[in-house]
Order: sequence, then C-alpha cells, then structure tokens
Amino acid sequence: MQSRRTFIKSISAIAVGAALMSGGLAAQAADKSPIKVGILHSLSGTMAISETALKDMALMTIDEINKSGGVLGRQLEAVVVDPASDWPLFAEKGRQLLTQDKVAVTFGCWTSVSRKSVLPVYKELNGLLFYPVQYEGEELEKNVFYTGAAPNQQAIPAVEYLMSADGGGAKRFVLLGTDYVYPRTTNKILRAFLKSKGVADADIMEEYTPFGHADYQTIIAKIKKFAAEGKKTAVVSTINGDSNVPFYKELGNQGLKAKDVPVVAFSVGEEELRGVDTKPLVGHLAAWNYFMSLKNPANAAFTKKWADYAKANKLPGADKPITNDPMEATYIGIHMWKQAVEKAGTTDVDKVIAAVGGQKFNAPDGFTIEMDPKNHHLHKPVFIGEIKADGQFNVVWKTKGPIKAQPWSPYIAGNDKKKDAPEAK
Repeated sequence: MQSRRTFIKSISAIAVGAALMSGGLAAQAADKSPIKVGILHSLSGTMAISETALKDMALMTIDEINKSGGVLGRQLEAVVVDPASDWPLFAEKGRQLLTQDKVAVTFGCWTSVSRKSVLPVYKELNGLLFYPVQYEGEELEKNVFYTGAAPNQQAIPAVEYLMSADGGGAKRFVLLGTDYVYPRTTNKILRAFLKSKGVADADIMEEYTPFGHADYQTIIAKIKKFAAEGKKTAVVSTINGDSNVPFYKELGNQGLKAKDVPVVAFSVGEEELRGVDTKPLVGHLAAWNYFMSLKNPANAAFTKKWADYAKANKLPGADKPITNDPMEATYIGIHMWKQAVEKAGTTDVDKVIAAVGGQKFNAPDGFTIEMDPKNHHLHKPVFIGEIKADGQFNVVWKTKGPIKAQPWSPYIAGNDKKKDAPEAK
C-alpha cells in the first residue's frame, strides 16, 4: 500500500513538473513583449553633426525590422539617450540602458574615447555593444562587435594610395587630427608604416587640435610652408566632428587645392560635407568602406529606403537625403544582431555573441559582408573617393572585395603575439 502511494506521488510530481516546464516554455514562446534596443549617440555637442544621422538610421532599421515581423515574433522598441558629446556621460547613459531600461543590445558611440568610456560598464554588466565607426584598432573585446574599419581597412590603404603614382606620389605627410585616442593611435601606426617605407621623421608633420576647434588659419599656413619645402606633400586628416566645417572652409580660403596638397580624410563623409561649399574642395579625398554614390542594386534600395524614411519623418535635410559609411555600418550591425538572435533563439547576450560570428549580409557597398568567425570585426571592402562639387564622392580606387580586419596592427611592436579573438572572461 505504501509503495503504491509512493508510486502515485512520484507520478504526480513528474506530471506537475512536466506541466510547469511546458508552461514555462509556452510562456517563453508566447512572450510578445517588445525587445528593448539601446541607441547611444550624441544628439548635441560637437559630435552631433556626425552622430544624429546614426540615431536616425538605427530608428529606420528598427522600423524596417518591425514591419517585417520583428525578431522572434517580437517588436523592437528603441530606447534613445543623448550622451551629448560628453565622454563620462556615455558611461552613465550606457549603465542606465543596461540596468534601468534592460536593453538587449546597444548600438552606439562614434569617438574611441566614448567607446572606451562605455567599455568597462558593458564588461561589468555583460552588455552587448555594436560600434559602427572606423577606429584605431588595438582592441578586441568579447562585449563589442566592430562594424567600422580597422586601420588596415582604411588608414593604411589610403596612405599607400597617396604614395602611389595614381595618388600623386607623396613623399611628405601631415598627420592632422583631433586630440584624442583615435587620431593619436592611428598616427602612431601610420608613422611606423611610413618609416617601414623609408619616410624620414623630418618628412612627417604631426598636429592636433581640441574637439570643437574652429580656427584653422595658422595650421593651414603651416601646412603650406611644410609643403613648399620641395617634396610632394599630402595631408592625412583624422579631425572629428564639427571642426571639419571650419577646416575645409579654411582650405578653400587659403587656396590649398588637391592637385598641390591632397587631403585624405577618415572621418569626413557625405554628412560632414553637407554644411560646406565643396567647390573649392574638388579632388580632395576620403577613405571609407562605403559611399552613397556606389552603383549597385543593394545601394539603390538602401538610399531609396532612407530617402523615403527621412521624408516621411520630416528629418532635417530630408530635401537632400544623404547616406554615409557609418550609417551603412549601423544598418549592417542591426541586421546582423537580428540574424544572430534568430539563430540563437534568444536575446541572451552570451548566446547571441556566440551566434554573431560568421553572419553574412548583402550590404549596400555591393558585397556580401561577413562578420569574422573569431575577431568580432567585419570583412570590408575599401574605397577611396574624390570630393565632387555636389558633395558626393567619385571612387578613384577600391579593393577587389572585402578584406579581413587586423585589430592588432602589425606595425605596432609586440602585436604579433596577440590573439585574433577576444579573451573569454
């Protein structure tokens, strides 16, 4: 009798457990609450000129995904914050997104100083950040996916082009940047690269200005003097944010033409040129992994989608809608995150991180872009474009296809010993 009772109790317990388990799975499957997505971009301050468009592109992409059924049958809900070009505030807003808003992922940052401010918070709280802008490399983190270029996907090819016959055969270089980690580290890599090519220190001029700097009269005069010393000279610009407007205006004012001293920029695209008279700048260069002027079906669809969205939402500049490289990288990153969540079957950060590597996407640059299976960077094509009178770019050089990122530059001593994958922590 006792054993029969025990048997019945055991069967009942198993039945209850199974019911609870199936109920839990059913509840999980039936969860239709929105998935919160953080947007962490400066909408005010010196970087707003560049970052506001990335916020709008993120919202457009989220809207597009929601209209196609969302992710795992759930709608995405954007949580937009403004860190206001204030680097410590990026960390504070990032913590808010993770602890208060409970976002599943964050898309954001532009400057490397903002990313490095946010990084300890995302490591501590195991958050997930997609970073959409070209940067200096020398970083490889479990909690970050880098959808912009590493130096070998932008800076090194650009300087190789300037040194080539097609690029003017430059022998002297001005490394001009905003005074923070991205320009200084990029220029450290470029100095080492130039030295490996036989360029002497005397043929390299290095200058930095603070964020928001507006008076480039003296610096342009120094560049003209440096260039007048005999050898063909080129300028490599890592100026960021709204300082690009007075810089390019002063180039025009002092008649520094591309045929005499070409400038190649790494942080100037179609959006930054919007507020500048580009006619005196024709022929100056930018190196990116995407230009709005690329002719292919994926880009035609992308630019039309953006134009329609900008008009429908009455965005500033909707009468002249512009796409650029970090906007494309934002679009790719959000779609790759969506694909990874669907592969993982969950928004759990560790499971999504494991699923992002190897994701592919038919990108507006005209290629099927892959997230490297190991190193959290995209394989990307490289384009060098000349500024046209209408503020668009004419591509004068490009790689045959996407190239793999090198997060650890081979021109920095000791990097050959570093692993091509983030450390598991």
